[in-house]
Amino acid sequence: MQMKAYIWVLFAAMLWGTTGTAQTFLVGEAHPLTIGASRLAIGGFGLLVFVWISGKLKGVRIPWLWVGLSALCMALFQPFFFSAVQLTGVAIGTVVAIGSAPAFSGILEALVLKRRPDRVWVFSSILSVVGCMLLFANRDSYIVDPLGVMLGLLAGLAFAGYAMFSKNVLGMMEVVPAVAVIFSLSGLGLLPFLFFLDTGYLAEPQNLMIVAYLGLVATSLAYLLFSSGLKSIPSSSAVTLSLAEPLTASVLGVAVVGEALNGQSWVGVALLIGGIALLAFGKNRKA
Repeated sequence: MQMKAYIWVLFAAMLWGTTGTAQTFLVGEAHPLTIGASRLAIGGFGLLVFVWISGKLKGVRIPWLWVGLSALCMALFQPFFFSAVQLTGVAIGTVVAIGSAPAFSGILEALVLKRRPDRVWVFSSILSVVGCMLLFANRDSYIVDPLGVMLGLLAGLAFAGYAMFSKNVLGMMEVVPAVAVIFSLSGLGLLPFLFFLDTGYLAEPQNLMIVAYLGLVATSLAYLLFSSGLKSIPSSSAVTLSLAEPLTASVLGVAVVGEALNGQSWVGVALLIGGIALLAFGKNRKA
């Protein structure tokens, strides 16, 4: 049963990894924050309509404190991450944000849940984070902007917080209504970006279809899978497994977009795969 949980989280991370490739097919200029706000709004509200019509919310007691904290973390992750990338570049912004999340998750579990990280998680996280750093090395010119790095760290903390808080929600609610309520609130919090920033690109049918994919598949479906796995495994393990996102993005970049990876980046791919495999199989054998 636990192995299935790891697989769900891996599938979720792989779906997240398709977002970058999907965005390369957008026509015209699209501000990253409007894409983030749109995908959360479409994913969250679409799922909320589904659970409302299906009656899955009837009689459900919603733990508003944990739901609110989860939604806040997810809403904050979007501007923190995209602003970090904008200020300090794709490579450093992604490595700091995605790479710091496992460390923050382990720290939060130790401080809040009094759960000490085990050796399998520590070794797999180190392998995965080093792999992520090598994967993004030499991707662009480095602009080490202190504010950008700080925002990247806040993005990593926000994602780790989302994983921990939403695990509490999943202990009290079913996966589908939990994700629907959390992401609807997150989407509501980011709606102002759609009014203050240019969204004219959404008038293009191709762009609308891509954003719909990002909302319904790369957000709704992905977080349903992530949450299904999160119910059975520690949030720190789920966050480490989410490093399959940059791995998937890089593989798709090579296969679909025609990008080239140097030898150092392929070593990063190997380390990422090794770290993820160690976590999945090591934890499963221990269980």
